[in-house]
Amino acid sequence: MTKGERTRREIVRNAAPLFNTKGYEGTSLSDLMAATGLQKGGIYRHFASKEELAAEAFDYAWGKAVTGRLDGLAEVPNSVDRIKKMIANFVERRTGLVAGGCPLLNTAIEADDGNALLRSRAKKALQTWSGRITGLVKEGKKRREIDARTDPRRLSQLIIGSLEGALMISRIDANDGPLEDARAFLYEYLEQKVRSSKRDASRKRKEVS
Repeated sequence: MTKGERTRREIVRNAAPLFNTKGYEGTSLSDLMAATGLQKGGIYRHFASKEELAAEAFDYAWGKAVTGRLDGLAEVPNSVDRIKKMIANFVERRTGLVAGGCPLLNTAIEADDGNALLRSRAKKALQTWSGRITGLVKEGKKRREIDARTDPRRLSQLIIGSLEGALMISRIDANDGPLEDARAFLYEYLEQKVRSSKRDASRKRKEVS
C-alpha cells in the first residue's frame, strides 16, 4: 500500500464517525480538518469532493456495522438460530463499532432529501443486509430447518423494518425498550412461524433413514 493510499484510508477512518454522527450537511470542512489533522488541500488531494468522502466514509461505517452483526454466526449450527444471533447482535452491539449508531438508518434518512450518491450507497447496503437474511432463509429451507412456506424476501423486510424502526424510536426516546420489544417479537415469530415443526423434522429423519 502506498503512502497516498494509507493517507486516504486514514481520512476515511477519521471522517466516518463525523458523518455518521452529524450527517452530511452537519459535517463542516473545519470538522473534517480537525478530525484528520489535514488542511483543505490535504483532504481534497485525495477526494474530488466532500460528497465522495462522505460516500467512502459510509462504506467504512457500514462495513464495521456488518462485521458486528455477523459476529459469531458461523458458530451457530441452525439457520433460525443464526438469524436470532444476527438480531441479538443488532440489539446488543450498537456501540463500539462506529460512533453515531446505525449508518444505514442515519444515511437513508438524510439522503432522502436528494443526495443521489449517498442514497445509492444506502440502497446497496440495504440490499446487502437483506441478501444476508434471505440467504440464511434459503439455506434453512433446504436443510428443512425453516418452514417451506417462508418467503425469504418478506421475512428479511419484516426483520429489517422491525429493527430499524425500533432503533429510531429508541434513539428518540433515549430508551432501549423498543429494541428489546422488537427482539422479543421477532424471536417469537421465528419460533412460531418460521422454524420447521417437529412433524417436518420427523419426516426428514424418516427420509434419511
